[in-house]
Amino acid sequence: MADEPQKKSHLSALVGHTNGLTKPASLAATATRAGGGGGGGATASSKKLVIKNFRERPKLPDNYTHDTWQKLHEAVGAIQSSISIKYNLEELYQAVENLCSYKVSATLYKQLRQVCEEHVKAQILQFREYPFVVHRNSLDSLLFLKKINKCWQDHCRQMIMIRSIFLFLDRTYVLQNSMLPSIWDMGLELFRNHIISDKQVQTKTIDGILLLIERERNGEAVDRSLLRSLLSMLSDLQVYKESFEQRFLEETNCLYAAEGQRLMQEREVPEYLHHVNKRLEEEGDRVITYLDHSTQKPLIACVEKQLLGEHLSAILQKGLDNLLDENRISDLTQTYQLFSRVKGGQQILLQHWSEYIKNFGTTIVVNPEKDKDMVQELLDFKDKVDHIIEVCFQKNEKFINLMKESFETFINKRPNKPAELIAKYVDSKLRAGNKEATDEELERILDKIMIIFRFIHGKDVFEAFYKKDLAKRLLVGKSASVDAEKSMLSKLKHECGAAFTSKLEGMFKDMELSKDVMVQFKQYMQNQSDPGNIDLTVNILTMGYWPTYTPMEVHLNSEMIKLQEVFKTFYLGKHSGRKLQWQTTLGHAVLKAEFKEGKKEFQVSLFQTLVLLMFNEGDEFSFEEIKMATGVEDSELRRTLQSLACGKARVLIKNPKGKDVEDGDKFIFNGDFKHKLFRIKINQIQMKETVEEQVSTTERVFQDRQYQIDAAIVRIMKMRKTLGHNLLVSELYNQLKFPVKPGDLKKRIESLIDRDYMERDKDNPNQYHYVA
Repeated sequence: MADEPQKKSHLSALVGHTNGLTKPASLAATATRAGGGGGGGATASSKKLVIKNFRERPKLPDNYTHDTWQKLHEAVGAIQSSISIKYNLEELYQAVENLCSYKVSATLYKQLRQVCEEHVKAQILQFREYPFVVHRNSLDSLLFLKKINKCWQDHCRQMIMIRSIFLFLDRTYVLQNSMLPSIWDMGLELFRNHIISDKQVQTKTIDGILLLIERERNGEAVDRSLLRSLLSMLSDLQVYKESFEQRFLEETNCLYAAEGQRLMQEREVPEYLHHVNKRLEEEGDRVITYLDHSTQKPLIACVEKQLLGEHLSAILQKGLDNLLDENRISDLTQTYQLFSRVKGGQQILLQHWSEYIKNFGTTIVVNPEKDKDMVQELLDFKDKVDHIIEVCFQKNEKFINLMKESFETFINKRPNKPAELIAKYVDSKLRAGNKEATDEELERILDKIMIIFRFIHGKDVFEAFYKKDLAKRLLVGKSASVDAEKSMLSKLKHECGAAFTSKLEGMFKDMELSKDVMVQFKQYMQNQSDPGNIDLTVNILTMGYWPTYTPMEVHLNSEMIKLQEVFKTFYLGKHSGRKLQWQTTLGHAVLKAEFKEGKKEFQVSLFQTLVLLMFNEGDEFSFEEIKMATGVEDSELRRTLQSLACGKARVLIKNPKGKDVEDGDKFIFNGDFKHKLFRIKINQIQMKETVEEQVSTTERVFQDRQYQIDAAIVRIMKMRKTLGHNLLVSELYNQLKFPVKPGDLKKRIESLIDRDYMERDKDNPNQYHYVA
């Protein structure tokens, strides 16, 4: 076909046209030869053969138009009656082409339209037979739909056949007249005007379709191919939107509004959401199977609005807490997916998510009875919400950020205590004897702890308790791993800056320097005339780095005092101008003891050592005698004796028996002491925190805070010179890194006014001036 225009053009150039037809190539060749035969060459006398058109166009035979139309009319009638056509289809097609060639196209189109219109008009009669009252449960509606569907299918088939015969007319005359519909469109127009636009037929058709869809929604099996065909018909006839879609969406709206109200009362939230999901899938399937694609958006929006949008708060109030409490991952995933489909759904889910975290977290934090397990519960809760965000909420940033805000809100509802307990939890994990975790697991636990630590406002409380516990771990030799300690330190430094960890790093430096000093001291002792039997190890602590310890004067034995003096002479000989203060509370020793069973070694505190050494002088002593001999403070001595006589390793026997040490109790050396181990640790008592320690650490934090507030006020006033009360308070809140009440700030301002750092304005008491 691609070469045809070129071929025609070429032949035209050779021979021209004859009677509107292209001359065959053989004729053109003959003509050329005839022209060139006389002269034997291309000479001036050569003759050219010129072929001209007929002077007059050939006429059609009489009655040709009438007879041909009769033939075509008869063929159209046969098609419409579904009987065989007498004539050859090619012959009929040629007849249409001939009529069109002789300017009869307009009449032919008009006659064809008339014949088709008469046939379509006649079809309406068959639908008059059906009663036009819809009985919802009768088969009458279904029979009617099948009838209308058959009529439509027949009409389409007939119009395809008719168009194939009148194709030449469709492609020439109709194409050139833009106002005329094509033969196929004419057929659609006639069917629309005379059948579907008939009020009774249209009403019954739409009612029947809606009834079938309703039955399918109620779980019945229906003829989906029939629905697809009928809705496709409405779409082709361009009446789908106004005649069907509007009513369909109204009925859908009413159905799901009622269903939503009913099921919200009857069902639990997971079941209800499962039902919503099922309904959305069903409606999506309807769009794919038989509804027009344009219906998808309004239909799905309607289902979402009535089953979800109208009940967002009710669904969450009724069931979200249970889903979260029971960690129902699949149901939470479904909740998130469904709520994300509805406008405002995610926002309301976010609010309830935040409320849940705050409420649940508050129950963990504010209850003093839960203090023992608070940090572990916080870590477990954080793991749980992280998992829900990752799996159910698709790592949505809004949920992550709101979770962090919620954690920060509830964890600071009880000031200071969470910070203290987190420090103690870290201590329990970093202590020697913690066999729960490998190095990797310990690192992972510390990372999780740091996340919780981030939410705390009063980080100075954490620092104070962490510092106190770290000191004990280092001095009593109870640290599980130096690497783990350094790792935690680097995490704190990264989180809070170098100023936060400078003192903690100083503690580690002291321990390293102490090792070097002890190497030198050992060499020094070897050069002494009387090195003694006791092996002394001393840790030299820089006062500014370590927690403040209250000095306790105790009665050491003569050998210990002698060794202390030797070390003092050695150390001050190297570092003149320094002052040594002995801290007895954290001293510890290894004692060798002999029992009937054999020799044992005890790892004990200095106070325990002093008590046990007394039993070299006698087998029985009273509480008062021990107190006088050792000089240990009353409550500390009671704890010490309790650990020796009431613990697991009972080196002493208390008389009378009991858990608490009372005045007048007597203590006897237990010669029958037995233990499976050779070296027994009894100095865990040193690691336990006393109530006094806890109170003094907290008080020290508050004291430090007062200094920080004072410093911040003076710094601000020095820079601003004059400032109003509210502006000063606002600036303080920005600068201070711990929670503080307005009343406390006011007290500090009053204190600074009394100490002449600043003064009130004479005219305006809310205005302050800096005093240089």
